[in-house]
Amino acid sequence: MSSPESRAVAPTRSDPSRLLYAAAALVLLTLTLLGFQEFYLRGQAYPAHPLAPPVKGLLIAHGVAMTAWILLFFVQTLLVAGGNRKLHMTIGPVAFALVPVMIVLGLYLPTQTTRFEPDVTLWGLNRVHFMAVPWFSILTFGVFASLGIAYRRRLDIHRPMMLLATLAIIAAAADRITGLPDLYAATIWGRLFGPFFTPVVVGVVFFAAKGLWTRSFDRWLASGLAAFVVASVFIMRVAPTEPWARFAAFFVR
Repeated sequence: MSSPESRAVAPTRSDPSRLLYAAAALVLLTLTLLGFQEFYLRGQAYPAHPLAPPVKGLLIAHGVAMTAWILLFFVQTLLVAGGNRKLHMTIGPVAFALVPVMIVLGLYLPTQTTRFEPDVTLWGLNRVHFMAVPWFSILTFGVFASLGIAYRRRLDIHRPMMLLATLAIIAAAADRITGLPDLYAATIWGRLFGPFFTPVVVGVVFFAAKGLWTRSFDRWLASGLAAFVVASVFIMRVAPTEPWARFAAFFVR
């Protein structure tokens, strides 16, 4: 008789959530391609202006690392959906290398960007205040990704954590899709979640769809999604505060 852990590791081909995760990965990949199309097609920053020379190398490295993660997540969900678990596990160690690189770049790039472009205002926040958004989002990513990797042999934990890690970094892409932020920026949802509103919506829709399709309650996904929602609100509440501004300014100097 197989143990509970082995049952969690080896999904059957009849597991419908495999297809749901692949569909969610496709949505996140599409958001990434749409949001960063200027970067991919023309090597430019949003909205259609050259990459700032002082941080151009960092921007490219950051973009490559983030894109690699999104593509890895998409490919891995396709492999699971296709039942190719062996290749899925073979490719898996790439995530080990990507996570620390993404965290370092995700913390360093906003600091440097704030130093060289201090006058930019985003979501009503100056650069120093806005640093909270990329900093905390990459740290949130790090927590979820680390949990996903640590529990890679527990699919009931691994899969939702890797999805939530990807949701944590997708806000930057969604915020660059022309017209999308305009739909909610001036609403209560924009005030609560800022650029994280689209990832929150994707997460909630996925949770509801998974529950309806599988007729089950995913407690790990529910707990992680609740944490992500709370983290998103927390980030937008902390960002405009003076204690955060003083903390961020220390690193910018």
